[in-house]
Amino acid sequence: MKAYYHSVETFGTVDGRGIRYVLFLSGCTLGCIFCHNPDTWASGDKTITVEEVLKDFTKYRSFYTSSGGGITVSGGEPLLQAEFVAELFKACREQGIHTTLDTSGYCSEQNAALVLPYVDEVLFCLKAATAESYKSLTLADNTKILANLNHFAASTELNIRYVIIPDINNSEEDMIKLAELIKSLPKQVPVDLLPYHSLGREKWDKLGMPYQLSDVPDAELKHINEAKKVLINQGINVLEHHV
Repeated sequence: MKAYYHSVETFGTVDGRGIRYVLFLSGCTLGCIFCHNPDTWASGDKTITVEEVLKDFTKYRSFYTSSGGGITVSGGEPLLQAEFVAELFKACREQGIHTTLDTSGYCSEQNAALVLPYVDEVLFCLKAATAESYKSLTLADNTKILANLNHFAASTELNIRYVIIPDINNSEEDMIKLAELIKSLPKQVPVDLLPYHSLGREKWDKLGMPYQLSDVPDAELKHINEAKKVLINQGINVLEHHV
C-alpha cells in the first residue's frame, strides 16, 4: 500500500512526545485561510510505502527510543488516507513504536475508526470553537470534526491544539466557547495554544492563491497569555505555549 506524501522530518520535537519521525502526508480539503502549508493540499505525485517509512525510521531509531519518541503522521490531512495510516500504525504497534496522529478530524467517521485501534496519541487541531467560526475560517461544517473529536477523546490520549489568531478567534467569548466544548468531551483533555504566524504567506503567493489575513498581525505572547488565563479560569488544563 502506498500513500501520497509531502515530506519527512527525521528530528521532530514539536509533534508529540520525545524526538519523532514525522511523515507529512499530502492532500487536504479543509481549506483553512490561515494554513501555513497550503502546498500540502494537493496530493501531488510523491508516494511512499509502509516498508519505506519503517526502513527510514530504523536508521534513527536509537534517538527516538532514548527520548521516548516514535512516529507521527501529519499532513495535509492524514485521515484522508486512513487505510495507509492504519497499516503503518499497526506495523508500529507490532514493533513497539509509539504512534501519534496529527489531525484536524475533517474526515468520515469510518476513516477515523480505521486508525483509532492503532494510535497511541492524537494531536487534534481545532480551528475554531463554534460552527460559525469554522465556516469563516475553513471550507467545512464542523459536525464531522466534533464527532471524530469525541470518538478520539473517549478512546485514546488526546491533546487539543488551537491556533490563536489575533482579533479573529481569541476573544474572551471564543475562549469560553472553547472551554465549554472541551468540558463536553467524554473526558477532560488539555489544550495547547499555538501562535498564528504569517510565515506561510509566501507559499500562498507562489501558488497564486489570495491570502485573506494580510492585515492580521502575528500572535504575541500577550495573546497566548490572555487566552490561557480565560481557559484556566474555566478549569481547562493549558499546556506550555510555543511562542
